[in-house]
Amino acid sequence: MIDYQLISAVIFGIMVLLTLILRFKIQAFIALLIASITVGIIAGMQPVDIIITMKDGMGNTLGFVAVVVGLGAMFGAILEHSGGAEALAKYLLNKFGEKRTPFALMLTGFFIAIPVFFDVGFIILIPLIYSIQRRTKKSLLLYGMPLLAGLAITHAFIPPTPGPVAVADILKADLGWVILFGFIVGIPTAIISGPIFAKYIAKKIHIDAPLLKMEDIKISNYPSVGMILAIIGIPIILIVGNTFLNSSLLDQVAIPERLKTWMQMIGHPFSALIIANLIAWYLLGIKRGVTKDKLLNITTKSMGPAGIIILLTGAGGVFKEMLVNTGSGEMLANYLSDSGIGILFFAFIVAALIRILQGSATVAMITAAGVTAPLLLGNVGEIDKALLVIAIASGATIMSHVNDSGFWLVSKYLGLTEKQTFKSWTVMTTILAIVGFTTVSLISLVI
Repeated sequence: MIDYQLISAVIFGIMVLLTLILRFKIQAFIALLIASITVGIIAGMQPVDIIITMKDGMGNTLGFVAVVVGLGAMFGAILEHSGGAEALAKYLLNKFGEKRTPFALMLTGFFIAIPVFFDVGFIILIPLIYSIQRRTKKSLLLYGMPLLAGLAITHAFIPPTPGPVAVADILKADLGWVILFGFIVGIPTAIISGPIFAKYIAKKIHIDAPLLKMEDIKISNYPSVGMILAIIGIPIILIVGNTFLNSSLLDQVAIPERLKTWMQMIGHPFSALIIANLIAWYLLGIKRGVTKDKLLNITTKSMGPAGIIILLTGAGGVFKEMLVNTGSGEMLANYLSDSGIGILFFAFIVAALIRILQGSATVAMITAAGVTAPLLLGNVGEIDKALLVIAIASGATIMSHVNDSGFWLVSKYLGLTEKQTFKSWTVMTTILAIVGFTTVSLISLVI
């Protein structure tokens, strides 16, 4: 049965959130906290219970996310400074050749965004895109769109990037499964929204590389590509290996309990990222002549952007906890069950609406996860939760437009007008979201 007071609390809470962000330009962290309090008050919670719920929601969420996002940020900063992203890009371009360059750029973005933030990866690699365009004389979009597709998909779908880590924690999904299905869904999505769409849009809009001189990282000797791939792959292999070794899929296989126990520690995201950081610190730093003071400065600076994401995620955890404690989540779950609306579709739509209205993919992911988490009643499998993370990520990438900083970043660096950015970048993110969600839906029917 529908409790209209609880429904009103959820709807009004989301309206308050969007109004504070869009109308009053309040930082999303405090806006999420105010929206959470609003839900509690309208739902009839006692004032003291509201404060306790906020404290519990923040603490329960940040215990995991703060560590993973912090370690991931430091890892990416060391990789960025070493020139590893450019080394990988140039290697792939040489291997694929000019004709298949869009695919090489898509793969470059796909792998580089695992340790490096979307905007950082794009800015590092944009001079490479310019030089390719000047050589081939084809539209800059033929090369820019595949790179952006690879960056955007990995940034949204594959841990240890902050968005999927935060959503996985709020939904209590296993990161190993999220990584696995992030790759399975991400690769076909990247191909369709990247090289295939780029070939089409490049014929419609011709853009030459801008003449404006870009700042670039001047590096005399690049690290080897094999080393870069190995360092990026270490935490992923450890996390996924732990998931498989301790999953029900191997119940019939005689695996020593001691091995399983140790793998649970080594393959935990905390340990895996600590190991990756130490290896990167030595191989990409100390061994290449970077001073310890310089490495300390690089990793310390990386904590700035990470801090914002950590606080945002904590506020999203508060919103989720408020929905749980007011009973709004359980009531919505029962309503969806009775009406026949699938939870994957519900999560996708919520994330998409918030993304379109307020712009930030991270805020959309965290808010949608907070709304969806209380709906996971009963025995929900790890695979189902992992697919739900990707469904939310798909919705949160849809239709980037003028209220998204990524829109202006792409417009500025590719030399596009607003109209051209809508026709290229906005359409690409929409294709990405729809293909991603469609793929998730098909997988959910099979598994």
